[in-house]
Amino acid sequence: MVSNVMTFVQRQKIKSKYEEKRLYELVSGILDRILAVVFLIITLPILFFCMILIRLEDGGPVLYSQNRVGKEGDLFVVYKMRSMYIAESESDNGLAITKVNDPRITRIGKFIRMTRIDEIPQLLNILIGNMKLIGPRPLVEEQIIEYVNDLPEFVDRLAVKPGVTGWAQVNGGNDVTPREKLFFDIEYIKNRGLQMYLKVILKTVWVVLSGEGAR
Repeated sequence: MVSNVMTFVQRQKIKSKYEEKRLYELVSGILDRILAVVFLIITLPILFFCMILIRLEDGGPVLYSQNRVGKEGDLFVVYKMRSMYIAESESDNGLAITKVNDPRITRIGKFIRMTRIDEIPQLLNILIGNMKLIGPRPLVEEQIIEYVNDLPEFVDRLAVKPGVTGWAQVNGGNDVTPREKLFFDIEYIKNRGLQMYLKVILKTVWVVLSGEGAR
């Protein structure tokens, strides 16, 4: 599936604008899959326990899926553990930005969002191949269109595959503006390499342990 956020000309322009870095993409892709499998195995008991609690709280589904925009505007389905009440998550299709003490979030949802457990199913996206461990966070099509209308270069974030975590996420996450998000994501795209890879992973560990920026 292809979204409407990028024209053919924009796709070609982005391809020529940023260095491909094929060796990094190859090595990081291998590391991504190894880490995804290891982390899924380690967290499996936690995932099952949280799934039971989600089910017990309101009887709804434990997973939440949604179309997001990936590399060069391709649409894909992202997976998360459901952290909101069913009616609320479906009514706005997840478009409304989450706020502090958001009433749409369930009791178990608050915990899994704070600890980022809700993001773990996205490791499946890494194994499928439509996401990386590190990259710009994937947004829904409507959000990107809105941001691009005010900030045309925002589309440049689609030069690489989106990530479970990213440079913008560990430097403010939900608290940064679209312009700041673009700045950090472009900084990653230009400087991506094993050193940046390790730096983002270490900062992600700190963010998860500290609960920094969780909503």
